[in-house]
Amino acid sequence: MEDLQQSTKKFTVRDLAQGAIIAAVYALLTIFLAPISSGLIQCRVSEAMSVRPDFTCSAVPGLFIGCLLANLLMGVPIYDVVLGSLATLIAAFITYKMRNRVSKYLAPLPSVVVNALVVGALLVYVYEVGVPFWVAAGYVAIGQAIACFALGLPLMTVLERFRGKLFGDAR
Repeated sequence: MEDLQQSTKKFTVRDLAQGAIIAAVYALLTIFLAPISSGLIQCRVSEAMSVRPDFTCSAVPGLFIGCLLANLLMGVPIYDVVLGSLATLIAAFITYKMRNRVSKYLAPLPSVVVNALVVGALLVYVYEVGVPFWVAAGYVAIGQAIACFALGLPLMTVLERFRGKLFGDAR
């Protein structure tokens, strides 16, 4: 019943503002750290924010729009803009749906898995990096794990302290 009530909750101005802030921070971090944000060996530090859907539904569109903006502004090929951004959207949605169902320490996992598969495929088939798919996916998974677990879980700990003030009571 609680899940049904949350799913019918209206999207508020607060939610819109949170999503916009998440999008802006994601895009700025990605662009500012561009040298390590893309390529075969990458660590997109902005992906640490992939834990945010565990706190609020506004993080799902926020992360998607942030990734879309970053990819557009960095001038990546259209396949990467579309598929890379959709990978972030799917991972964020899965993370949001996992909240309250599994350990919060698994919140970064969808981002690691989905991006490893999608970005790994993009690297091999769009960018033609010259390595087998599983090698490219492995490199992406390692970079994602660093960003999402090593940086995202400490972020989650900090956000947890301010959950009520930042996100209201919903979990």
